[in-house]
Amino acid sequence: MMEATTSAPVENRIRGLIDENDVVLFMKGTPVFPQCGFSATVVQMLSLLGVRFKGFDVLEDPEVRQGIKRFSDWPTIPQLYVKGEFVGGCDIVREMYETGELSEFLSTRGVSVEPRV
Repeated sequence: MMEATTSAPVENRIRGLIDENDVVLFMKGTPVFPQCGFSATVVQMLSLLGVRFKGFDVLEDPEVRQGIKRFSDWPTIPQLYVKGEFVGGCDIVREMYETGELSEFLSTRGVSVEPRV
């Protein structure tokens, strides 16, 4: 019986989530009930832009919680991915949102942005 490496299955699951969804937010809690302020901030910004996204609750899956940090080489959660590309965490996303760069970034990658007034 072959022994699988411990990181490959979780990396494959993470890659699958990123590939299957145009916009994925690895976060603490859910989009409806975020469990940390940073996750709540990113959810709010995406919601204000009217962006449909998949939220993945890392608190429900410790393997992904650690695996995503290795996968992106980024130490914190939340982590936003758009069309397979790592965008960043809360501070980067907030800065992009405030300058209008986030909306432009999403649009140029074919993600529907319908800002709420």
